[in-house]
Amino acid sequence: MTLFDELKARGLIAQVTDEEEIKELINNGKATFYIGFDPTADSLHVGHFMALCMMKRLQMAGNRPIALLGGGTGMIGDPSGRTDMRKMLTVEQIQHNCDRFKEQMSKFIDFSDGKALMVNNADWLMDLKYIEMLREVGACFSVNRMLTAECYKQRMENGLSFLEFNYMIMQSYDFYELFRKYGCQIQFGGDDQWSNMLGGTELIRRKLGKDAYAMTITLLLNSEGKKMGKTQSGAVWLDPEKTSPYDFYQYWRNVDDADVLKCLRMLTFLPLSEIEQMETWEGSQLNRAKEILAFELTKLVHSEAEAAKAQETARALFGGGSNSDNMPTWEAAAEDLADGRIDILSVLVKSGLCPSKSEARRAVQQGGVEVDGAKISEFTASFDGETLKNGIVVRRGKKNYRKAVLK
Repeated sequence: MTLFDELKARGLIAQVTDEEEIKELINNGKATFYIGFDPTADSLHVGHFMALCMMKRLQMAGNRPIALLGGGTGMIGDPSGRTDMRKMLTVEQIQHNCDRFKEQMSKFIDFSDGKALMVNNADWLMDLKYIEMLREVGACFSVNRMLTAECYKQRMENGLSFLEFNYMIMQSYDFYELFRKYGCQIQFGGDDQWSNMLGGTELIRRKLGKDAYAMTITLLLNSEGKKMGKTQSGAVWLDPEKTSPYDFYQYWRNVDDADVLKCLRMLTFLPLSEIEQMETWEGSQLNRAKEILAFELTKLVHSEAEAAKAQETARALFGGGSNSDNMPTWEAAAEDLADGRIDILSVLVKSGLCPSKSEARRAVQQGGVEVDGAKISEFTASFDGETLKNGIVVRRGKKNYRKAVLK
């Protein structure tokens, strides 16, 4: 099976332009390709996971990835898939986020000896002169055509700012610059990025001639992957300080039955033949498939040792145990207590089990909160400092635990 055929079999490719040329390049390890990451937070999350795995797969086959950090486009904000305008970040915030992205990407991609590049589009976008940009690039874009793009149509009802309207042009210009500077022939992106990506392909061909190689591939579920980055208790980050290895493991251990094989195909590096054997699994066997998924992805992001710890903790907890040295722990500080006590709603929020007090109140109301095995039915339930010094085990729902301890 060729690399391109494997990517299709794993469900990773939705649409392509110039399919035969793309096959020739990536199957023979001749492609230089890029995927862009806008630094809207100080950590990558599971919504970026598919893109990182795709880059790793192609690099393993000899192709050269370019990780494009959106230090410039991050100043505008991508309107794709949004109903409102993104929060404006400062230059300092964007640079900090870019630095954190680079550190995390290095776990997936080998940047040594020119095997991969990491570039920042601020290097060319921030120095553009407006009139020159309009003359050089603006004439290549039809406003009527841009307004038919899904990423803009979704925003027209609520108001699309002129700032955001420029995003497609900026992203297209990125591909143009990467093609000229680094010989980048292929761009990858989510299915919600198709219009933006076609804009880049068209810009290259209009500026450099029809014979210029510029091709696009979309990842089938990248936009769904962005949704996957959110859970009841917030975002699932790749930074262990934001999402512990145990919580990361549990996120994948709890995927829907209908999604487990799909995630195994797209995100793990297990052979397809091994995954195909799981297609007939049911019941407890399907739970075993979820364990395999969770272990493989936690190993990829956090190390095999952390994956083993997370698996051991989960098995201890859900096998009837109530404690483990590896259980995720929230350390309360003295200032978290009021008059020497802290209420259950605050514990749920501060420990990360609930994103807000209203969500915590709902969890208690629905009977989904326990402390040391006893159900909590009152919002006013609270705990004193002495109790917290000894530690309490808080559970929200069936599979979300925290040990709360006073420092």
